[in-house]
Amino acid sequence: MRTIKPYLFWLLSVVLFISCSRKADHDNKKVFNINLDQNLTSLDPAFARNQNAIWMINQVFNGLVQIDKDLNTVPCIAKSWSVDEDGLTYTFNLRNDVYFHDDPLFKDGKGRKVVASDFAYSFYRLIDPKVASSGGWIFSDKVKDQNSFTAINDSTFQIKLTKPFPAFLNLLTAQYCSVVPKEVVEHYGKDFRNHPVGTGPFRFKYWKEDEILVLLKNDNYWEKDSANNRLPFLDAVKVTFISDKQNAFMNFIKKELDFFYSVDGSYRDDILTKSGKMTHKYEGKFQLFKGSYLCTEYVGILVDPNNALVKGSPLSLKKVRQAINYAIDKPKLIKYLRNSIGIPATSGFIPEGMPGFDSTKVKGYVYDLSKAEQLLAEAGFPHGKGMPVVTLTTSTTYKDLIEFIQGELTNIGMKVKVDVMPAAGLRDLMSKNEVAFFRGSWISDYPDGENYLSVFYSKNKVPFGPNYTGYFNKDFDRLFEQSYYEKDTQKRYDLYHKMENMIVEDAPVVPLLYDQCVVMVQNNISGYQINPLALMILKNVKKQQ
Repeated sequence: MRTIKPYLFWLLSVVLFISCSRKADHDNKKVFNINLDQNLTSLDPAFARNQNAIWMINQVFNGLVQIDKDLNTVPCIAKSWSVDEDGLTYTFNLRNDVYFHDDPLFKDGKGRKVVASDFAYSFYRLIDPKVASSGGWIFSDKVKDQNSFTAINDSTFQIKLTKPFPAFLNLLTAQYCSVVPKEVVEHYGKDFRNHPVGTGPFRFKYWKEDEILVLLKNDNYWEKDSANNRLPFLDAVKVTFISDKQNAFMNFIKKELDFFYSVDGSYRDDILTKSGKMTHKYEGKFQLFKGSYLCTEYVGILVDPNNALVKGSPLSLKKVRQAINYAIDKPKLIKYLRNSIGIPATSGFIPEGMPGFDSTKVKGYVYDLSKAEQLLAEAGFPHGKGMPVVTLTTSTTYKDLIEFIQGELTNIGMKVKVDVMPAAGLRDLMSKNEVAFFRGSWISDYPDGENYLSVFYSKNKVPFGPNYTGYFNKDFDRLFEQSYYEKDTQKRYDLYHKMENMIVEDAPVVPLLYDQCVVMVQNNISGYQINPLALMILKNVKKQQ
């Protein structure tokens, strides 16, 4: 036994040394901790239909192109591209140093190189009825069939459109357009949603739904920063799923989270003053960034004269709709209900921050009570006399905002009843043109004003399109279609401005505010850049220990 004891002591010492070394190594790892208040629906790019999915998919996958912080479309896996004169054929030249993450399904478990046929496969998945992707709209009305996507050779990929679409490159920045490996997708089938294999800066490690998600650094990532440093800088991303925003915020205050997005109403006054500055309580405790977010909050008005809800309604009168636009004090709404998060929507429906936005060329409505009263009188309802009660429908989350509007309209003599219902129910009514006066918001799918103007194009009528107001204007439609054939960017923006001014004049919507994103990060975090799409980009983020 005497000869065994020294051996056991030595073995125990080695185990303790290794254990301590591993702990020290773990402690040195730079883990970025975030919380999502709702569970992920999928990690498959074909189902990148909500913000949480988009955020996580953006860490794991890449596409042909990507956006920078100023919404410029810049190279990603495609190092260059060309567009034929007719605007129908796009040819992409791919990098030769991009590899999928390691996976047992690849030869020797090592990720293989991305080739053009991978994009042909990935893009067809979006329109393949067997997949039923929520991103089918990306290509469904723009390409003919599977043959529209062609791998000329391993490094040359081509797309042929059925009609010009000037915003097409911007559209390809959407996470739906990420590249996926055929052999892995077809092996896992629907389970690819929780076994994603991409080319992005982080690779999938573990996901227990509603509890935790772990992504690890992709050591073979191809991209470098402007100083030629290999990305990413973080070792891992850890995601929790605490649904109560106030509890999650307390975890951020305790430094258990490195990142916090949005300022919820339940604790907004605790963080921000009414003028939008950080309260004294939190000064210096963490970093707070605020910037443009491509989202327009609005009130919609059904204007289709053939709809039974419109016939005989005072809202069918343009002057009444214009009066509503003038009657709302947007700066006051933003200051007192949102602690100055947001910009008054006084330049039409397309929000500030969108390329081509120009407040000098699109004049919307400013607060003017006397003008509102004048228009209401001209419509036959002086001080609201003789005007029936109108119902304004909203979801629970926005009840305070809509009650503010109710009060503003009361000031010009209008009688407004507020109807509150679940958000899903309101969306259903909007998608059928079955609600006459409603709160809505439009968040940009891609950085081009066409995305907002499509809401008023008559051929986008419900239930297949987003024309929730039933708006129809043949001159608007003509300009909208003309914009598809305008290659000069500034001339296309000029067409957008003309269309927006038509919307301002006809007033099927009441734009309230252009939203802003608010991001909070701990003081030891650097390199997080906000952007108007509110897209989470972590590859440049650094964390000091």
